[in-house]
Amino acid sequence: MNSSEIRQKFLDFFAKRGHEIVSSSSLVPSNDPTLLFTNAGMVQFKDAFLGQEQRTCRRATSSQRCVRAGGKHNDLENVGYTARHHTFFEMLGNFSFGDYFKREAIQYAWELLTVEFGLPAERLWVTVFRDDDEAAAIWLNEMKIDPTRFSRLGEKANFWAMGDTGPCGPCSEIFYDHGPDVPGGPPGSKDEDGDRYIEIWNLVFMQFERKADGSMTPLPKPSVDTGAGLERLAAVLQHVHSNYEIDIFKSLLADTAAVTGVKDLNNTSLCVIADHIRSCAFLVVDGVVPSNEGRGYVLRRIIRRAVRHGYQLGVNEIFFYKLVPALIKVMGEAYPELVAQKAFVEKVLNAEEQQFARTLENGMAILEKGIAEMKGAVIPGSMVFQLYDTYGFPVDLTADVAREHKLSLDMAGFDQAMKVQKEQARAASNFSAVDKLAVAPNAKTKFIGYERLEGSAYITGLFKLDGSELKQAAGDTELLVLLDNSPFYGESGGQIGDAGVIENEKARFEVLDTQKQGDVLVHRGVLRGGSIASGDKVTARVSKADRHAITLNHSATHLMHAALRKVLGAHVTQKGSLVTADRLRFDFSQPAALQAAEIKQIETLVNAEILANSTVTKEIMAIADAKQKGALALFGEKYGNEVRVVSMGAEFSTEPFSTELCGGCHVNRTGDIGMFKIVSESGISAGVRRIEAVTGFGVLQLVEMQEHTLKQVCEIIKSSTEGLVDRVQQMSANTKALEKQLVQLKAKMAAAAGSDLAGMAEDIGGVKLLAVAVEGFNSKSLRDTVDQLKNKLGSAIVVLCTVEDEKVSIVAGVSKDLIAKVQAGNLVNMLALQVGGKGGGRPDMAMAGGNNPGAVPAALASVKPWVRELL
Repeated sequence: MNSSEIRQKFLDFFAKRGHEIVSSSSLVPSNDPTLLFTNAGMVQFKDAFLGQEQRTCRRATSSQRCVRAGGKHNDLENVGYTARHHTFFEMLGNFSFGDYFKREAIQYAWELLTVEFGLPAERLWVTVFRDDDEAAAIWLNEMKIDPTRFSRLGEKANFWAMGDTGPCGPCSEIFYDHGPDVPGGPPGSKDEDGDRYIEIWNLVFMQFERKADGSMTPLPKPSVDTGAGLERLAAVLQHVHSNYEIDIFKSLLADTAAVTGVKDLNNTSLCVIADHIRSCAFLVVDGVVPSNEGRGYVLRRIIRRAVRHGYQLGVNEIFFYKLVPALIKVMGEAYPELVAQKAFVEKVLNAEEQQFARTLENGMAILEKGIAEMKGAVIPGSMVFQLYDTYGFPVDLTADVAREHKLSLDMAGFDQAMKVQKEQARAASNFSAVDKLAVAPNAKTKFIGYERLEGSAYITGLFKLDGSELKQAAGDTELLVLLDNSPFYGESGGQIGDAGVIENEKARFEVLDTQKQGDVLVHRGVLRGGSIASGDKVTARVSKADRHAITLNHSATHLMHAALRKVLGAHVTQKGSLVTADRLRFDFSQPAALQAAEIKQIETLVNAEILANSTVTKEIMAIADAKQKGALALFGEKYGNEVRVVSMGAEFSTEPFSTELCGGCHVNRTGDIGMFKIVSESGISAGVRRIEAVTGFGVLQLVEMQEHTLKQVCEIIKSSTEGLVDRVQQMSANTKALEKQLVQLKAKMAAAAGSDLAGMAEDIGGVKLLAVAVEGFNSKSLRDTVDQLKNKLGSAIVVLCTVEDEKVSIVAGVSKDLIAKVQAGNLVNMLALQVGGKGGGRPDMAMAGGNNPGAVPAALASVKPWVRELL
């Protein structure tokens, strides 16, 4: 029975017993922004189990795709080295929402395993929670299982909880016995960690609610949540011991071997790559793209781990994306969304591998060199951090290499280096004192800035910028001021803090910025004469012009976010945002630069919503209701039970154009924004793009500036506006012709120089060696000259170096007969370390760059002894 048949038989079994077949939800949880990935079948039903959602069905069954590769549930480092660890797996499950309970759940599981799947009862072992007499009685007295194949275990093994508080309950697990030939003992024994007894199904009985004090009370409607790993079940039913031997992996391993050119299908690296293509492809399908934070960073780690294992197999070309068709072959029928997004998945994986390939070889060379020079068995934390910070090596990738050399990592040293870097970044902040003000734990500033920009308040705290508290202050002094209520918005959600004035008849405090410390608003600014003290009554007044402009830009950011998702796809997620008075900046997940047509389409969508002049609604509602409305929640943000939902564009459509959870300041109607124009689109890191845009008068100023620039260009090149394009094209063609002539001239000069340089080569044991600095060469002429010299000198090693604008360029060439002993790539890497750069290339030709021209003479002098040692 293949995996597809097992999946379908499971779903059909429960459908016949009144269960609704529910499609797999996304790997990105829609109902829990604090959860990295969907890691169990129950995640999409979490609100139903918590009583926050009423489902139309009381019984459900699903095959849920899951990822465990980050956070608490992280199997990444074990993948490929064990028979059952995966980054991606499918969880088969059946669920009861206050309908049936233990008896039916146990009966269904036993019937499916022993009757439908035909597993012999004598090969199964059952465990229950030690105090769960009800479940024990059902198993022993009603199902009549063999009491010698039954265990009662403790809370760690057989009690499940959703969190520190909330629904919880005992569970019952079913294990398959692979037989006495496999080492290991039954569950609960001292040998239970062996591979003989493998868990194939877990039945969770949610019957209690755990309170904050640890006490538990019975739930009015107990529920059932079960999970059976498809891969483990397939291994049992296909009579194999390792998950990598089931039909899905057999096919993937064969295709991976074909792509990488490896013949040994049991190779660990093949298993790693075959596993990782599943998680990577499905994460991209569900909208995750590589980035430097959150889910995107986990995806990047998995891709880079797969690429590194390809490198280890000797693959010297981009290969990982080529496995997408192989995955579709075995999983496309069950998941048509994978087929539909094939091209996009390939594009994302290709782009990420291309980027990493440029640094992998250099990073590996540094790591291997460091390992070779080590005297102990621990890789220093400083080296681990350098690889992470400079070469983008995830720590677990370095750990993989360390494991292969039987070494460990100095994680304490790595953590210290990371801490130092964060502290340096923090020290650069001009408002770091906000985090350490000695305010009361329950202190709170009432924010009144949604309704008005001015109001009376009392000063509740005065602090110096270093965080030390004051009773009063006088003169021109920089201060942090706290109020009991304030119209000033504290920076959050990308919107900068408000500026303005806090004053009374005695003093005027100019507010330059407003930040948050918990629920307290902190006003930073300068006291412009007079004196103020805690307890003083003041008037707080926000800068009306700045707040108005900020509000336009913030609302436009929401419209643009929605437009990006409509034009580019649901994979677009916010990675960063800045909303100021003069512009908006938005960072988002996207693997490639936007095309001009896409930018135009986004602008058109946003401006159409502005022209529609629809009402912007701001509602406070329960988090469950907000999720039901489809409001976008940002990963990592903490939300309370009640949230503020901002919706735009609902008047002329069946659903809003944009709905987001947001505490920021927004217009009342979209028409208030006036107009929207994208100023720039750029990449800030792999998989993350940045858009900057303006609104309202900012658009008018942009048009005026561009018109002025256009007139200046016309005057400089003596052209009318109408003939400008033709004139520029003509001048460009002339420039290209002159540049071509210059290249040809430099080539002739290089050829002439090559003849002169050949006479400078010295003989080392029958090998011609030339390592010199030259002037007036660009990178191409440098390569051409090295090629000419190799041909002219015969058995030779040639290194040419030039310095231009304080940048060092090095090209090394090695004749074919010598590359078994001397490789150009290793040679330029040795030189690059001395001149402050990096390099790479082929064994016969390689290049390096650097930024330390002063080190060039010593670097060139080091070539001769380095070569002599290898020959």
